[in-house]
Amino acid sequence: MTEDPDFELVRVLFADQLNLARGKYIPDAIAKSGHARFCLGTYALTYSKDLVPAPGSGLLDGLPDIEARFDVTELRPGWEPNTKIALADLYLDDKPADLCGRGALKRAIAEWQQLGLDPMVGLEAEAYVFEKDWESEKWIPYKTPGGFVYGTGAFSDPDEIMHTIWKNSFRSNLPLESLCGEFDVPQVELAMQYDHALKACDDFFLFRQMSREVLLHHGFLLSYMPKPIHDISGSGLHINLSFRDKDGNNVFAGRTGKESMSDLVKGCIAGLLHHHESLGGIVAPTVNSYERLQPASLAGCWANWGFDHRSVAVRVSGEDGAGARIEHRVGDCAVSPYFAVAAVLHAARLGFQNNYELPECETNDGLETVNTDRRVATSLDESLNYLEADNALVDAIGRPLIDNYIFIKRAEVEECAGKNREEIFEYYAPFI
Repeated sequence: MTEDPDFELVRVLFADQLNLARGKYIPDAIAKSGHARFCLGTYALTYSKDLVPAPGSGLLDGLPDIEARFDVTELRPGWEPNTKIALADLYLDDKPADLCGRGALKRAIAEWQQLGLDPMVGLEAEAYVFEKDWESEKWIPYKTPGGFVYGTGAFSDPDEIMHTIWKNSFRSNLPLESLCGEFDVPQVELAMQYDHALKACDDFFLFRQMSREVLLHHGFLLSYMPKPIHDISGSGLHINLSFRDKDGNNVFAGRTGKESMSDLVKGCIAGLLHHHESLGGIVAPTVNSYERLQPASLAGCWANWGFDHRSVAVRVSGEDGAGARIEHRVGDCAVSPYFAVAAVLHAARLGFQNNYELPECETNDGLETVNTDRRVATSLDESLNYLEADNALVDAIGRPLIDNYIFIKRAEVEECAGKNREEIFEYYAPFI
């Protein structure tokens, strides 16, 4: 695709409950109105496009419109020629829509800002690269002659897909911080720059979409599925969290060490662990997620925390100063970043404001030996039950959004029932 000076498009996008980038292209002249209309029934759809009567979806009310509103002064550069991006908030009956994940994140941020704190977030993700086997017409793992953890260069990436991602990240003003080979081949790890929570989620939502679309044009499938290949490591989404005060200072600085943890840090960790099982229903949102969330997998399965410990659910970083933070390691990239970060912020706030008790830190290896018997559920269906029963977290996030999400996800569980691993891959791979 090449630039054409004769037209300019705006691609209006929003993330739905399945983290699909719903949207439409509109001419630049029409985009000046700052809005576009969609059918509310998108919130009644599963991945297989079955319509189900999910609460709030409008399916049984004539499938009315929902309005996507955006600021025309904040259009973002796109990765497609002659195309800018508009990130939209959803409105229904001239009010912020309950089902809008971006709106839910804004509400979570506002709750912390009322406490005088601004949430800062850094998102780290992993993904696998596949190429087409033209004989079988199936996606197979990308062939690398000498890939290894922290691998870069030709032996880890003979087709220079990392450079392709970098080039388009710069072009689209998406602040990628690092990119390299991960533990298994052909897995890559990427980290986005730390930023205010909404900006960090906007950037990651667009980066995930950009990286998949650009590599598809080059003949590769970049899969953010939590466990696309059964017998090797899964892929996660790690949410790094800290807060700034009114003067822009990281309030975790100097307060995350073993001898100096603040009540704020303790409360945030306690909240994430208290709501561990129900959070799983949000941040691990697919049937495939529970292939990854296993003991001894470094995936945050157990409800534990530790200092600079990668075998726990909540890791207190070894960095101090501006880099002081806690890291929630349970989730994967099938979840909308807006929904995931909103849930994590609410769980952390509930822990802090309600003085949840903080368990002892994990000092075991976290692989063969752990200090807790609490863990994330073993299936999506079970996780949704935990989420539905967690009234405090559900009310904080927004019950209409959770009710719609659970209904859609239970339909997804039914669609996946009886599928083998290859069929599960085929079900999710086009979308995650």
